[in-house]
Amino acid sequence: MMGFDNGMGYGWMGLFWILLILGVILLSILLVRALSGGIDNTSRGSESRQPSERGRGAREILDERYARGELNTDEYNERRRSLDDGDR
Repeated sequence: MMGFDNGMGYGWMGLFWILLILGVILLSILLVRALSGGIDNTSRGSESRQPSERGRGAREILDERYARGELNTDEYNERRRSLDDGDR
């Protein structure tokens, strides 16, 4: 009689609380998975790549470090040879 139309307002409030609780549970699950590394898909992709594809990434990093001046020519050549020998 107080504007609830014979108890219909309580139904909507119950639905609200159920959705709120489900949302909190879902967020908790996602948070736990994110903190434990369960969502990260990059580790799965690296296992399926061929050795030559992994080596190409290391070679690109080596080239970038040499271009930035982090390595001198002798260090660069030595590490490049090491990478090339590891692919065989």
